[in-house]
Amino acid sequence: MKKILLTLIALVLTSASVFAQTPAEIINKMDEVMQQHDTKSGLAMTMEMKIFIIGTVSSRVMTYGDKIRVEAGAGDKHIISWIDGDTEHEYNVEEKVIKIKRRDTSKPSKEKENMGMFKSATEGYDVTLTKETDDAWYFHCKKSRSNPKKDDPKNMDLVVAKGTYMPKSLSTKVTGITITMRDLDYNVTEKDVTFNPADYPGVKIVDER
Repeated sequence: MKKILLTLIALVLTSASVFAQTPAEIINKMDEVMQQHDTKSGLAMTMEMKIFIIGTVSSRVMTYGDKIRVEAGAGDKHIISWIDGDTEHEYNVEEKVIKIKRRDTSKPSKEKENMGMFKSATEGYDVTLTKETDDAWYFHCKKSRSNPKKDDPKNMDLVVAKGTYMPKSLSTKVTGITITMRDLDYNVTEKDVTFNPADYPGVKIVDER
């Protein structure tokens, strides 16, 4: 009987090792899932920035093609921005004023750069599985010595959902600011990120271009 039990245990352990996945395999699968979504719709996520003295600034960012919508709040301030090419509409909810501004398109969008951090998270990083629960894998990504990109953060913490392989959150620290990106959603349409003045009757619009 004891011999049979030992044989069964050995078989179970062997099966488990066959189905076990490395951190690189899991994150590569996450990249594939995200790429499949990218070809069909836009992307939305919540971004939180913890800034010394100021506190936590939370924003909801949506992208569709080259268009971006950002809704941010901190304290008693509430700002909504629509970005389309070199034009930005900025709505100050408290003041009930929408300002139309000209943007410098030669500079990359920080919002899109941050959202792109989820993709190819293992590229240029040494990844370690630090924790595993019934519904998620927790990874720590440490910048490799061979990584030539000076702007890449030294460390990132990534959480990937089991079953869907969708990222649940990504946290890092850049120039003293802790950034956390979470709550990804691909159900974004072009209408969601396009400014429509008819949606804001009675609001003053000032063209500063």
